[in-house]
Parts: sequence; structure tokens; C-alpha cells
Amino acid sequence: MSGSDKTKTAGPGAGSGGRDAQRRRIGQIVPASTVSGRTLMIVIAIMTYLASLTLGGVDLTRRTAADWERDVVRETTVQIRPAEGRDLDAAAAKVEALARATAGVAEVRTYSKSETARLLEPWLGSGLALSDLPIPRLVVLKLSAETPFDAASLKQALERDAPGATLDDHRRFLDRLVAMARAVVWFGLVVLLLMLAATVLSVVFATRGAMASNRDIVQVLHFVGARDGYIANQFQRRFLRLGLKGGVAGGAAAIVTFFIAGATLSQAVGSATVDQMDALFGAFEIGPSAYAAVVVLVLVIAGLTAVTSRATVYRTLRSLD
Repeated sequence: MSGSDKTKTAGPGAGSGGRDAQRRRIGQIVPASTVSGRTLMIVIAIMTYLASLTLGGVDLTRRTAADWERDVVRETTVQIRPAEGRDLDAAAAKVEALARATAGVAEVRTYSKSETARLLEPWLGSGLALSDLPIPRLVVLKLSAETPFDAASLKQALERDAPGATLDDHRRFLDRLVAMARAVVWFGLVVLLLMLAATVLSVVFATRGAMASNRDIVQVLHFVGARDGYIANQFQRRFLRLGLKGGVAGGAAAIVTFFIAGATLSQAVGSATVDQMDALFGAFEIGPSAYAAVVVLVLVIAGLTAVTSRATVYRTLRSLD
């Protein structure tokens, strides 16, 4: 057999062996476990945890604002101010009669002295003596969902037949609270974007560090014809695993935090602090949308980590040309 025949016979095997050797060498560009890799995974876990807490706070604030808006549509209040010689019980009965005759009012309820004291207890403390304070009597009106509420007619009737009684639909106060809640939501979203940006920068620095520590191997493989896409795939797969591990760890820690916070506050129901929080913000309850957002966030961070790593590798390889 001639030398050329031997060469032709050995060629495919030699080429296959060369490609296998190249794959093994490229596969070692990003070691399976390095100090920098573990550090990046911890950074991603921390960023995911903080971002998940931000999402939970945004979801809680958004749902609370929506509850406030629904409450103002369903309910309004008539206040009867105390005055010398004014019988609050008789005035409350008169207000009830006027309210029941108003279009759009489905239910009328007058708060007793003890009920008013319980409403004020989170702010003024227990053992309140209402006789010593100019506390107005409250008449709560539940509004109908089918019939529009005729507020103008009720206001005129109160001015004419119930002196000292005023209609308060809480609109001005509620508008301020809703505006504040929406500002908190936007602030949380900005913080979330900043955390994602910090994660991207961390991945960029980690990818550049991995390429710098294996610069000689990358340069040789690049110059002998290894495709940029193949080299980038090695980094992309490695950083995708790091992103998933860190994201899952941070997301799981955030979900555990949500459960612990909810359980702690539910056990403290009845205390003055929790009652005041419930009165202002409603019950602490993270909705299913927040948990779904955490899962989506973990996937987004993992994908963002992989894409950022791949883009960084391509940019670095182009600088070698």
C-alpha cells in the first residue's frame, strides 16, 4: 500500500480524533467548578432574592391600591358632628332614613359608640371615653352595584334636614393613597430593573474573567479555525447552569420568606400593630401572581445570564481578529 493510500486511510480517523481532542480542550475552557463561578452564583442568588422581595412588595401594594379603589366605589360615610344640645342618636336615625330614600344606596348601618371606639383603638388606645372627646357618629352606606349613587341629592337632603351631618366619600384621601401606592409600584419596578442591570454587569465581568484565565487556549483555538459559535456555546451552557442554580436558590429563599412573614403576621392578629397595618393596608397576603412572577424572574435571570455570557464571548473574540 502506498504512502498516499495510508494517508487517505488514516485521514478520517485522524480528523475525527482531532475533532474529539478539540472538543475536549474546548470543554475545559470553563471549568465545572471554580471560585469565580461559585461567587457569581451567590451574587445571582442574592440579586434574585432581592428582586423577588421587590416583586412581592409591588404585588402587595398593587393589590392593596386596587382594594382601596373598590372600597370607595362600594362604600361611603356620613359623619354627624357632635354639638351642644344635639342628640346624636336622633340625628343618626334621621340620616338613616334620608340615606335609605336615596337612589343607589343598598344598605345603611350606624356605628354604635362601642364600635366607634374599636375603630379608633389602634390609634388612640383602649379604654377610650367617647363622652370626653368630640367624636362624630358614623353612618356607613353600602352602595349598589346596579344603580348609580345620587350623592348630590343626599347632600342636599342632609343640609336641609340633618344639620351637622356631612357626606364624605373619602375620594380626596383615597386618591392620595392610590397615587402613593402607584408611585411605590413604579419605584419597585425601577429597583427591579437596576438589580437586573447589576446581574448583567456581574455576568459580563465573570465571563471576561473566565476568558482571561484561559486566554491562551481561546486564542489558539480561535486562530486554528474553531468557530466562534462553538466557543460561545461552552460559556453559554456553563453560565446558564450558574444562572439557574443561583436563580432557583434566590427565588426559593424569597418564597420561604413570604410564607414566614405571612405566618408570623397571622399569629399576631389582634395586636395593636397588626390591627393598624390591616386598617391601613389590608391583610398581608402575597397573591398567586407574585409567586408566578418569582418563577418567571428565575427563568428570566437564567436566560439573561446565558445571553449576556454569549454576547460577551462574541465581542471578545471579535477583538482578537
